[in-house]
Amino acid sequence: MPPRGADDEEARRLSNLAPPPGVRRVGTSPPLRSLLFVPGDSERKQAKAVASAADVLILDLEDSVAPAHLSAARGQVCELLQARPDRSAQQLWVRANALASGLLLEDLTGVFPGSPDGIVLPKASSAAEVCEVSHYLAALEARDGRQAGSTRLIVIATETAQALLRLGEYSRPPGLSPPTLARLAGLTWGSEDLSAALGITHKNDRQGSLTFTFQLARSMCVLTAAAIGVQAIDGVFLDYRDLEGLKRDIESARRDGFTGKLAIHPDQIEAINMAFLPADTEVQWARRVVAAFSAEPEAGVLSVDGQMVDRPHLVQARRILELAARPRRVI
Repeated sequence: MPPRGADDEEARRLSNLAPPPGVRRVGTSPPLRSLLFVPGDSERKQAKAVASAADVLILDLEDSVAPAHLSAARGQVCELLQARPDRSAQQLWVRANALASGLLLEDLTGVFPGSPDGIVLPKASSAAEVCEVSHYLAALEARDGRQAGSTRLIVIATETAQALLRLGEYSRPPGLSPPTLARLAGLTWGSEDLSAALGITHKNDRQGSLTFTFQLARSMCVLTAAAIGVQAIDGVFLDYRDLEGLKRDIESARRDGFTGKLAIHPDQIEAINMAFLPADTEVQWARRVVAAFSAEPEAGVLSVDGQMVDRPHLVQARRILELAARPRRVI
């Protein structure tokens, strides 16, 4: 996402407008559709992930790396980052350990020479924790001569009971500081750690739907992301062999306002990427809106398909067309 300013003010206006039926909201920069977790200590899985069409690889130093291997994994992740300086087709992020673990600073200093595109922060319990991590990133950027705020953040915002109860802090003072909010690219939600924290044995009811606690966590994630103007990213679908179940899960995520999804296996990427591309009907609507304003460039409000559209809808339409024209990696 670009720095906040006049364009961001336009984006905020846009976020409060409901698009026509069948047309999804699109933000001010192309959302990250597919974000694939990759163990930080597995060269084989990293090679397979790099060859995938995932928009983002999340090189994991947390759950997938045993404590005894963490130091080596930091070095391996840094080497991969340094070996792939061109991130135009695929961004490289790092999931560090939680602030409360006492391992976060070592993770950050270990991978920062490779200039990760962003950090995924797990088990964040409050807005204050997110601000603290943002301060660490700012200090490392200043030390290395990098642009302030260039290392983005995605927060896994629902992994503890405290985190879920304090999500409201993100959108009210003192909440997130302006530099932290400018750095924040998105919020996502997690169920596995929340299950463990609460002692929950089943996340789904007999019909296969999420139980109330997890519906609440998911809904609070997308609501908070909308309130602060960042991307809402859906959590993982664990059964990577069940592609039909994945497609249903993605459709639910799209319907509820998520614009990207975490993945745990390269086989999930194609379905995720395709689901979060604009549909033909959306592209056709966008073209009609752009054509209408091109014909009457001084107009503030026009009628398209019998509905009123104004300048924020034009911004929406242009973004949809940019997404539709997004290059697709050939693998």
